[in-house]
Amino acid sequence: MLRLRNVNSFYGNIQVLKNINVEISRGEIITLIGANGAGKTTTLMTISGIVPARSGEVLFMEKPIHNMRPDIIVSLGISQVPEGRRIFPYLTVSENLDMGAFLRTDSENIKKDMEYIFELFPILGQRRNQPGKTLSGGEQQMLAISRAIMARPKLLLLDEPSLGLAPLIVKQLFEIIKKINIENQTTIFLVEQNANLALKVAHRGYVMENGRITLSDSAENLFSNENVKKAYLGL
Repeated sequence: MLRLRNVNSFYGNIQVLKNINVEISRGEIITLIGANGAGKTTTLMTISGIVPARSGEVLFMEKPIHNMRPDIIVSLGISQVPEGRRIFPYLTVSENLDMGAFLRTDSENIKKDMEYIFELFPILGQRRNQPGKTLSGGEQQMLAISRAIMARPKLLLLDEPSLGLAPLIVKQLFEIIKKINIENQTTIFLVEQNANLALKVAHRGYVMENGRITLSDSAENLFSNENVKKAYLGL
């Protein structure tokens, strides 16, 4: 579904991604783990077209997307949930969800999808008329994920969904992530500092260090890898 081939990305003159190669197949949950500043978020931003690849290729469904605008990339079926949630604070929950469906014209299905969201996250249904800024951190993360789902993405990019949340909320969110993958057949690319959690839900994973992919394997093998244990799992 998605391939990054020898991708190099920069912020100004500073190179962040160095010859990145990643492959994601339809229906997978793939995780990218690594330390702060390794280049994980930049990888997602490059896929989304927000940080343009200076060289290399990003292919989605075999179509080059690395020179496309972010809104075109969304219309092709890629949605990103950014780090820090970035909901619209003064819009209601329902209005935030409407914004997720901005590029869609199938109004009946939009209504059905919103009801599906309220089944997935009942608390959002209860708060549908509240401004986003009045929600707790966990509720805002639920809303950010839901807003992305409203675009009906084929590929969902999640950037640090557990950041700053209580363990109970994190557990609930990761159960929902698995459910979205199975029920909606949504492929998921998960960037997550909590490598323990990420490797438990993922099928495969990549390890990134200083802008390079240094290791890739099944999630199970990465979880039992001694170097990964010491560096990222605290074992």
